[in-house]
Amino acid sequence: MSNEHAIAASPSGDAAARDVASAHTPFRYGQLILWIVVGAVVVNFAWIVANNENFGWPVVGQYFFDPTVVQGLYVSLGLTVIAMALGIALGLVLAVARMSSDPLASTLSAWFVWFFRGTPLLVQLIFWYNMSTLFPTLSIAIPFGPTLASWDTNSVITPMTAAIAGLALNEAAYMAEIIRGGLLSVDRGQAETAEAFGMTRMRALWRIIIPQAMRSIVPPTGNQLISMIKATSLVSVIAMADLLYSVQSIYNRTFEIIPMLLVAVIWYLLITSILNVGQGYIERYYSRGERRTGGAAQGAKPAAAAVAGEASH
Repeated sequence: MSNEHAIAASPSGDAAARDVASAHTPFRYGQLILWIVVGAVVVNFAWIVANNENFGWPVVGQYFFDPTVVQGLYVSLGLTVIAMALGIALGLVLAVARMSSDPLASTLSAWFVWFFRGTPLLVQLIFWYNMSTLFPTLSIAIPFGPTLASWDTNSVITPMTAAIAGLALNEAAYMAEIIRGGLLSVDRGQAETAEAFGMTRMRALWRIIIPQAMRSIVPPTGNQLISMIKATSLVSVIAMADLLYSVQSIYNRTFEIIPMLLVAVIWYLLITSILNVGQGYIERYYSRGERRTGGAAQGAKPAAAAVAGEASH
């Protein structure tokens, strides 16, 4: 066996090949110069921004941990968690219904996705907030029959419930398509194999299909979570005291518009940066099987073994 084949066959063959390749890679002076130029531009811009008094950095530091701002931050985070949880749960139901062979379930799911993806979120929030204009009372009744219970709409649709309903239903429409795409990415043979082992369709979905689909579902879901953090700023138009509404209430008193907007921007950037790191860990967790087996084709055998293991239980 030649030396080249010996290196390739050894466990460290890939690392050795990369070392040999890197040893013969010429040093790129043009790339170094480009990095220096870009670094100089970035540092210069940061210096200009830091020394520009019009940004009001002392005001930013003064109000960054202001109780009103922190309370608004808690509201934004709470809305994000609740709306995403409801959106993912409802989106999963809609995705399964959309893929169902039942025409009624598939049609209703398609209509839901069409409506809530086709109208702006801001418009949906305003409609929810003004629900009492359309329906002064909300009631539970038998169709064309007696009313069983009724409530005043204003007592039910508060700014909080309007925000949660608008954000969650809008998110559910997007999550339904994300989850459906992830489920479609799993080889149909997995479900057929599970059924051949005697597993019910629902058990195969939860224990076999969804875990494999997570690799395709997690990245866009992380993007949706980050988008949801920013989308909560829209609830300020319905007098919901989120982060943006809180900084607006302060600069309406102090007229420090730019510094207070910077407070909100920095908080949003901090939160999204943390979420990006968490998303990276989750993506690596769900892709560990692919890295371990060296690809989807080699991962077919472990997947089949998982089906057999689940069926035995």
